[in-house]
Amino acid sequence: MHPNDMTGLQLMQAFAQGLFPRPGISKTMPMDAQTVEHGRVIFTATANETHTNPMGGVHGGFAATVLDTVTGCATHTVLPAGESYGTTDLNIKMCRPLPFNVTVYAEGKVINAGRNLVISEGTIRDEAGKVYAHATATCMIIRPREQAAA
Repeated sequence: MHPNDMTGLQLMQAFAQGLFPRPGISKTMPMDAQTVEHGRVIFTATANETHTNPMGGVHGGFAATVLDTVTGCATHTVLPAGESYGTTDLNIKMCRPLPFNVTVYAEGKVINAGRNLVISEGTIRDEAGKVYAHATATCMIIRPREQAAA
């Protein structure tokens, strides 16, 4: 099946199953989809020494990228075939420094899916459930030209 013929959920599930090549960002920021459901995703992510900030800790951009990924991917799971999205707003709260070389769990959930915007939230936790960062995101739905003109 061609990706343009797949719903967002089908496409995200195909990525999680390795049926399509991994996006480059998942190599730069080591993350893997573990759960993909309608309106919800869970990824694992592991920061390493390539993600160091000037103070020697994990750069906040690592958490921001992971949270943008899970909120966006959760959004994608509610879209019909042929539609995509773009993040218009990402609001992040860092709760504590992320550890190096420890797998954390990032969950994204859709809060509201409207005609033109999808609002989602994301949380990064460790295995014990301790929260490291939280985000809310607004994504704009992007429709193919022929569909948008109708």
